[in-house]
Amino acid sequence: MEQTNHSSAPEPAESNESAGDALPSPREPAAVGAFWDQRYAEKSALWSGQPNAALVSEVRGLQPGRVLDVGCGEGADAVWLAEQGWDVTALEVSQVALDRAARQAEQRGVTVNWLHSGLVEATLQPASFDLVSAQYPALLRTDSNAAELALLRAVAPGGVLLLVHHQLPADGDTGAHSAALRDYVGLADVAALLDENWRIEVHEVRPRHVSAGAGAHHTEDVVLRARRLR
Repeated sequence: MEQTNHSSAPEPAESNESAGDALPSPREPAAVGAFWDQRYAEKSALWSGQPNAALVSEVRGLQPGRVLDVGCGEGADAVWLAEQGWDVTALEVSQVALDRAARQAEQRGVTVNWLHSGLVEATLQPASFDLVSAQYPALLRTDSNAAELALLRAVAPGGVLLLVHHQLPADGDTGAHSAALRDYVGLADVAALLDENWRIEVHEVRPRHVSAGAGAHHTEDVVLRARRLR
């Protein structure tokens, strides 16, 4: 999630997969961070503690390097990636979530560079990550495509951008929930900016098998995996 915020029988996902179910209205970073701090503080654990299934599937076969986890939530993806040998930087706007994530990393004996920031506001070296992962992010849409371009700029030549999101409602759906979702970046918005410097390796809808936890009512995910060529 921009504030951000994020096996055969997948566990409920860790990242902020239900961001679309409780979208914050403020656009100022401090206000968005406060929204998510409050939401995390309402429960001792908001997510399952398990890494997202699409991440686990798509990372298989990749050589570990530097990875940026956008909207890391309580840190399950980041910790899992660190256990696989990745050098992990994890972004999150909620300090409450980051504190939980850091405790998980300490308990599991891994090191993660935790960064309290939204994606657009973060100070990141361009083209420095071999993998940029955004699992169910809530990235605010802007006229300048700020969030989409921040994702693309972070990927190193030869590196991979991996985005996973729920299916957006049909265009004919004009309910308040659907309207709110359209204030946020979808995978199609990112795909539209991929030029000849990118190769799309995966862009597909997949069945989603999550029976418990926030977002369990979603039955399909969209997965976009693209490699930066230069």
